Amino acid sequence: MTLLKILFIIISVLWLLKTVARLLLPVLFQKLVNKAQNHAAQQYQSQSRPDGKIKVDFIPPRSNDEKLDKVGDFVDYEEVK
Repeated sequence: MTLLKILFIIISVLWLLKTVARLLLPVLFQKLVNKAQNHAAQQYQSQSRPDGKIKVDFIPPRSNDEKLDKVGDFVDYEEVK
């Protein structure tokens, strides 16, 4: 008799958990998605700049090799006879 009571209690608890999960999980996931969307929108707004404004983070140092670049491209080749 006690085995039947224990099985009944286990089945009832599992059924109750399943029912509660069906009701609460969609709401929790929707809140999580909304929170992530709001966070992404805030980051995008903080990074956006007005049109026509350019921000340069890094300017590479000038090297002496620029003179060679102005002459043109040189391609090594072997003449085939």
